[in-house]
Amino acid sequence: MKKILMLTGVCGVLFFASCTSKKEEKKEETHFLVTNPIKKDTAIIKDYVSQIHSIQHIELRAQERGYLQKIYVDEGQSVKKGQLLFQIMPKLYEAEMQKAQAEADFAEIEYKNTKRLADSKVVAPNELAMAKAKADKAKAELALTKVHLQFTEIRAPFDGIIDRFHVRLGSLVDEGDLLTNLSDNSKMWVYYNVPESEYLDYKATAQNSKPTVKLLMANNKLFDYPGVVETIEGEFNNETGNIAFRATFPNPKGLLRHGETGNIQMEVPIKNALLIPQKATFEVLDKKYVYVIDKDNTVRSREITIAAELPHIFVVSKGLSTDDKILLEGLRLVKENEKIEYKLEKPENVMSHLELYAE
Repeated sequence: MKKILMLTGVCGVLFFASCTSKKEEKKEETHFLVTNPIKKDTAIIKDYVSQIHSIQHIELRAQERGYLQKIYVDEGQSVKKGQLLFQIMPKLYEAEMQKAQAEADFAEIEYKNTKRLADSKVVAPNELAMAKAKADKAKAELALTKVHLQFTEIRAPFDGIIDRFHVRLGSLVDEGDLLTNLSDNSKMWVYYNVPESEYLDYKATAQNSKPTVKLLMANNKLFDYPGVVETIEGEFNNETGNIAFRATFPNPKGLLRHGETGNIQMEVPIKNALLIPQKATFEVLDKKYVYVIDKDNTVRSREITIAAELPHIFVVSKGLSTDDKILLEGLRLVKENEKIEYKLEKPENVMSHLELYAE
């Protein structure tokens, strides 16, 4: 009886051990998630270093020689078209104008007297013509002195913002001396250089439209208003192989100023881009790899070439096709040449859970 009980106990232990082993085997069996690369028309955002310019940025220079008598504005001040900015001492030019006025009056009186005599046939017509020419010359000299006097006042040629002063009150300025700069910042021209290959892709897809771009400012914040690519320069830079694009941005709040820098963000379309999730890749010595599952369910690592990067997505230019099955999750749980069990997830479903900017 004891032998029978002992035998029954041993069998029970063996049965329990067998069941436990089977359960452990089932627990150890893992089904990995696998997907395929997918081809889609998409677009990437490319950054270009840019220079920001006012649509009008000019130098204000003295047109006459003299002492700077008055400064009516301050540095950084907004001014209106026609507003008086600087006054060069006008006394000398006023005196010259008064002298020219007197000479013009005298010549006019002479001409009128000569005309009366000519009408009476007392003097020859040639003498009248000479008197007329003398009067006209005096008027022209008077007009010239008025222009010189006018040039002692420096006025704003357009609405804008005054830059720093290069002279101070009482300075003796010569004709052509730089006084300050004036910028019209109502709109801004932003210049950036595009490589030849990207220029050709752009022209192939632009179809005469004017694409919009964004401006990332120096504080890493996007400017509130989009810009429009309005023009491209006429020729490439032979040294860099780049060509300059110009985008125009509205600047209603006056935030942008001449001379600032930033980054233009331009959308570059890509036809039939081969896309994979970034999380399906791993890196070895600065090279990108994926695990490809072959027909025997064996894991093989494969190097790939990344053409561009989107949020959570890589655009692959070399190393994969849409027929390949790539390991999506559990990359650290597998080894090279290891056989695995997997579940194939449609790439459309995988991509729908990622932040993908594609058509």
